Amino acid sequence: MKIKLDIVKYRFLCLGISAIFLLPGIISMIYSSVVYPTHTPLKVGIDYTGGTTLQYGVKEDVTNDKLSAVRQDLVKNGIENPYLQIINVNSKQSTDLKAILSVRTKFIDEGSKDVDKITGIVNQVFQAPSLVQVSSVGPTLGSELFKNSMIALSLALVGIIAYLTFRFQFDYALAAILGLVHDTIFVMGVFSLLGLFYDVQIDALFVTALLTVIGFSVHDTIVVFDRVRENLKYYSKKMSFGEIMNASINQTLARSINTSLTTLITLLALYFFGGVTTKDFVLAMILGIAVGTYSSIFFCSTLVEIWEDKKKNAKSAAAA
Repeated sequence: MKIKLDIVKYRFLCLGISAIFLLPGIISMIYSSVVYPTHTPLKVGIDYTGGTTLQYGVKEDVTNDKLSAVRQDLVKNGIENPYLQIINVNSKQSTDLKAILSVRTKFIDEGSKDVDKITGIVNQVFQAPSLVQVSSVGPTLGSELFKNSMIALSLALVGIIAYLTFRFQFDYALAAILGLVHDTIFVMGVFSLLGLFYDVQIDALFVTALLTVIGFSVHDTIVVFDRVRENLKYYSKKMSFGEIMNASINQTLARSINTSLTTLITLLALYFFGGVTTKDFVLAMILGIAVGTYSSIFFCSTLVEIWEDKKKNAKSAAAA
């Protein structure tokens, strides 16, 4: 079998790269858990904390200066933690609106004057904006959504762990599980950094993206491990485990890259040309699929090879 990519030779370099990928995000999540009022590792949106979103249709271009002016006036008038977002309007639609200004803030009780206050501030900066939608999520419902999201994520992980343990021997299953943790921490770490520096908040779509990433990542890892197990049947007496691992990775490399690349092309098109409201969801998918492809080839396989090498050395030492 012809070997092109020698993963075993650079196994510790691969683990070092993984550490570089993960450490900034881990530090950010720890820091965020301390400084955020919610004590969460990521900045959570109103889906989980409860809040109100007001959307205004504007007939003029929205500049950063105008956004900054609206945000400053909102804070001065007692609107806590306003989060402003611009939603582009399709130019082909029969409307004279240029954009939708979305203002998210804490939960506004029915009958409160805060809606009128926010509308008045937006009116001062933009010419005749129209209030097109008001939506609210109560604190109790937000807490319930967060709990259900964590349950869904936990059940998915438990199901995958049970399947991997049944499907493979313990070494392979543990490596695949650590690969899932690796990919999840990376995506969460990036969004934790984005929350700190760019005020990016996560919502229920982010959990959906994580679940999809987990499924995609473990699927890629299973393909590699299946090929390793198949090659062991035929070449275990002719080649070392490290050589078989290298050969198996190279045999599945083109398939893994092609599958991920075609998916990433679609996601990139959605990110650059899709709606603003799904950008964070698509970004999480892009990051997860990219790092999932990396971990299947360079992280999970490396862990299995290291463990098998230690088992071989331990047997040799015991025999001696």
